[in-house]
Amino acid sequence: MEQMVADGFPGAVAYVRRGERQSRPAAGLADTARGERARPDHRFRIASNTKAFVSTVLLQLEGEGRLSLGDSVERWLPGVVQGNGNDGAAITIRQLLNHTSGIYDPTNEPEFFAPYLKDHDWGHVYTPREVIARSVRHAPYFAPGTGWKYSNTNYLLAGLVIEAVTHHGAPAEIQRRILAPLGLRHTSFPLTDPDIHGPHLHGYDLKGRELTRFSPSYDWTAGAMISTADDLARFHRALFTGALLRPAQQRELQTTVRFPDAPAYGLGVQRMDVSCGTEPDANSVTAWETDGGGPGFFSIALTTADGARQLVLAANVYDLGAELEGKPPFPLSKGLQKAPAAALCD
Repeated sequence: MEQMVADGFPGAVAYVRRGERQSRPAAGLADTARGERARPDHRFRIASNTKAFVSTVLLQLEGEGRLSLGDSVERWLPGVVQGNGNDGAAITIRQLLNHTSGIYDPTNEPEFFAPYLKDHDWGHVYTPREVIARSVRHAPYFAPGTGWKYSNTNYLLAGLVIEAVTHHGAPAEIQRRILAPLGLRHTSFPLTDPDIHGPHLHGYDLKGRELTRFSPSYDWTAGAMISTADDLARFHRALFTGALLRPAQQRELQTTVRFPDAPAYGLGVQRMDVSCGTEPDANSVTAWETDGGGPGFFSIALTTADGARQLVLAANVYDLGAELEGKPPFPLSKGLQKAPAAALCD
């Protein structure tokens, strides 16, 4: 983590568990203007780590018999995904959650973020239905189920399905079903508030300009949540030890897609092998992973397949403008590359 700071991240915080032994390292600064040190309890935007919370709620609803992952989007959201080759009747909830729906993602367009990055209107609000409407103006990437492509639109639709099934707001269902039972007191789901409340990391772009204030509205159930390293680790531990889902739904969560060049992506989670050395024949450890990158913040959460070890690591640079130009959005740090093996390997 000190190497990450030396390589250009203002600050980094982490949670590490090896068996029952826990540590909470931190390095660098939370706020460069005031010189405030980064602390392990600082909040940060978790971005797409949010997706695992959303998929968990939908899997719980399936376990309760209130929906099936094989249900079409059209069944729960009639008329929402139509036109320009889009057909909600041909897309299943499972395909939303594992990114095989083919639906277009407008958040890859530079003009989508112009209200923020060009006009500096950090409180600009996009509603989920606005983003979905922009999506279906485009043809899909491919026919549902025939390929894999990450699309935030999938999880906006998943959030609307939660609301259609439960008749409650998706953030309220996440609060009731996950945050409250697990005691995740420092985790929140803002809708339009651009501020992070309570002790928190400040977020920056690659030039050191602050991006802490940023409306989470466009990301909603695709990535609007705020948490801490401890809270995110507690959620991961509960999720991957079967404390949140019934066995059938746990299997669904961890059933990964098989397409050329696609990651081993399940339902809001990804399986990956962490190399434990630099040699070609080095051992590796299998882990379940979620991550998130959004304006000012990058984070990754890893739990070994046997549940024995964990790493949650967050840092306060993510340059959305650079990403939209096809450039790396954060410093390419050797420290960041080495952190997973340092935490998860013997």
